[in-house]
Amino acid sequence: MVVPKLVQILRTLVTTGYSTEHSICGISDPFLQVQILRLLRILGRNHEESSESMNDLLAQVATNTDTSRNAGSAVLFETVLTIMDIRSAAGLRVLAVNILGRFLLNSDKNIRYVALTSLLRLVQSDHSAVQRHRPTVVECLREPDASLSRRALELSLALVNSSNVRAMTQELQGFLESCPHDLRADCASGILLAAERFAPSKRWHIDTILRVLTTAGSHVRDDAVANLTQLIGGAQELHAYSVRRLYSALAQDISQQPLVQVAAWCIGEFGDLLLEGSCEETEPLQVEEEEVLALLERVLQSHMSLPATRGYALTALMKLSTRLRGDNNRIRQVVSIYGSCLDVELQQRAVEYNTLFRKFDHMRAAVLEKMPLVERGVSQADEEAQESKAATQLLEPAPVPTEPQASKLLDLLDLLDGSSGDAQRQHPLDPSPEGTLIHLLDLPCAPPAPASIPDLKVFEREGLQLILSFVRPPGTPTLLLITVTATNTSEGDVTHLTCQAAVPKSFQLQLQAPSGDTVPAQGGLPVTQLLRILNPNKAPLRLKLRLTYNHFGQSVQEIFEVNNLPAETWQ
Repeated sequence: MVVPKLVQILRTLVTTGYSTEHSICGISDPFLQVQILRLLRILGRNHEESSESMNDLLAQVATNTDTSRNAGSAVLFETVLTIMDIRSAAGLRVLAVNILGRFLLNSDKNIRYVALTSLLRLVQSDHSAVQRHRPTVVECLREPDASLSRRALELSLALVNSSNVRAMTQELQGFLESCPHDLRADCASGILLAAERFAPSKRWHIDTILRVLTTAGSHVRDDAVANLTQLIGGAQELHAYSVRRLYSALAQDISQQPLVQVAAWCIGEFGDLLLEGSCEETEPLQVEEEEVLALLERVLQSHMSLPATRGYALTALMKLSTRLRGDNNRIRQVVSIYGSCLDVELQQRAVEYNTLFRKFDHMRAAVLEKMPLVERGVSQADEEAQESKAATQLLEPAPVPTEPQASKLLDLLDLLDGSSGDAQRQHPLDPSPEGTLIHLLDLPCAPPAPASIPDLKVFEREGLQLILSFVRPPGTPTLLLITVTATNTSEGDVTHLTCQAAVPKSFQLQLQAPSGDTVPAQGGLPVTQLLRILNPNKAPLRLKLRLTYNHFGQSVQEIFEVNNLPAETWQ
């Protein structure tokens, strides 16, 4: 009964009015009209019958209210909000969107801001109706008022779809070139997201990202470099086109760091295509080897280059040593200079490249081959593995002890006397050896069959013993699981126990975290640790261990090699 009475009161206000003394700028009692519209909005929300009874009245208010004055605009805006909140007819909602479109042409900045905010709320539910006002929204991008241009940017990005992506991206790129600095990050990220979602072709996608990087490279989100290298790497037919575009962009400007990083990566990977000088999709570009090397050296020497950018450029130079036909002396000289760089990351990379030139030159071409395409996203297998890991952790009887911080600082790369050992970071492990095997191999929940390989005692000192037990899963003959068990028969606890391992280069080692770092005295609960070793060539295994611990108040470190592993571990 309330809704019909309110409808009748509001209809009287719109048509005849109560008294002229309550009229403002020709609008009959706008304050009362606004309050009635707000009450109708509450009563009609999620109520079909009430909404239907007020549809005609709302249409009458929307068409008969004069918007030349603020009082009329206020009544009309409340009408629009009421139409959007109740279960109104589709034609009435289109009328409300058109009213907001007219508000965008109003000279009052506040009214334009309210219209943009309201349209942004409606763009998901009434996308096609809002799309009709796209040109007006784009015009609002040029507003000098920062709040208006920001709202217009948000609405413009929301209006991008597969049918208008080319035109909208062009408008947004034009705005990116002149927009305030505080909007550049949002604009650049929005363009990249829209291009990734609605790109009509790979070439258009690459061109769009390149233009964004050229215009506002320092404002793009962190994954822009990785996304573009992924995109270029997967478009084999566009390798020559991409490397030429990037080389030309880099020659003009080396200040945009993401652009420089992508260009250096692309030149390093496809530098041979750059020197061929034949690409139907670009203008003829004749580039000499010396010009390419000089440009990368310029990037290395620039004070604007970040350490990561210099790393890209140094790697590109190294890769060009296998792609260029000329002498590599210039590249070797540049690489050797950075062997004494203050940046540790760059210095390490340069030292490794120098070693590759001096000692392993015969392997250089194979090591510096083109990078394989890296798949993006998480595969179904990875998701299943994560779910399995989460389920295993839920079933654990006790929390996993925290890995000692000291073990993270140890470097095992030189344990095998410089023979390129393979040491892996430690990961959380189920305290139970059986639970560990199930987690690593994703086997059924039943315990594995008893191992037929004899155990091997590899260390004993002052009551501390280290015993290796072996398991080779039947379904994976190249995989060897070694459980290291530490026991203590002495009178004092062994604390801060850390065991690390290294294997020759032909093997792959995964060293899991131990079940603890304290071995109780007098035969207490032992500490176990799992080593997962992959032996694809079924070669004799040579294992080197480093053991550190505290016992009777003294710090002990033992490094020893295990060469007498049973033949069953590798045959």
